[in-house]
Amino acid sequence: MRIIAGTKRGMKLFSPKTADSRPITDKVKESLFSILANWGLPAGRRVADLFCGVGSLGLEALSRGAEFVTFVEQDPKIVAVLNKNIEKAGFATQSKVVRGNAFKIGAPADSTKQKYGLVFVDPPYARTEHASAMSPLGRLLVLLSEQIAPDGIVVVRTSRATSILERYGKLRVSDRRRWGTMGVTILTAGE
Repeated sequence: MRIIAGTKRGMKLFSPKTADSRPITDKVKESLFSILANWGLPAGRRVADLFCGVGSLGLEALSRGAEFVTFVEQDPKIVAVLNKNIEKAGFATQSKVVRGNAFKIGAPADSTKQKYGLVFVDPPYARTEHASAMSPLGRLLVLLSEQIAPDGIVVVRTSRATSILERYGKLRVSDRRRWGTMGVTILTAGE
């Protein structure tokens, strides 16, 4: 895994020694960030990277000009690797790591209380099989609809088989993509 563009282009990321991770490929990450560029993202925006693992998406956003990234990860061993990646990239002052269950806390506000312009949601596929409004993923998306800026975007990475609903609170589906076994859904805020 590496950062593929921006100020830290080519920087290799530390990875945990576990078989549980699902790293996003460079090709898919490049395609995703090309789509986000159509919305002028991530440059100058506050970003949250939920279920962030070693921080691949959030670090890519910082490399491409994001103002600040809040990383949320529950596993303490993965958080240790994440912190090494943030330090290696030199983004310690532009980021914050929250160790917690993103299904429960969503994208927690930082000391500025500013809402997020971009949120990545990348939970384990087994936790995204169901996406009804009352599922853990559905409840998280409703919570995020209150935590993002009025022009905010939420990117959800799931198994290709997962059926994301058209709406969750103030979020509505704007784009759907599929790459291999992965589905990526982009939701935008607004009524």
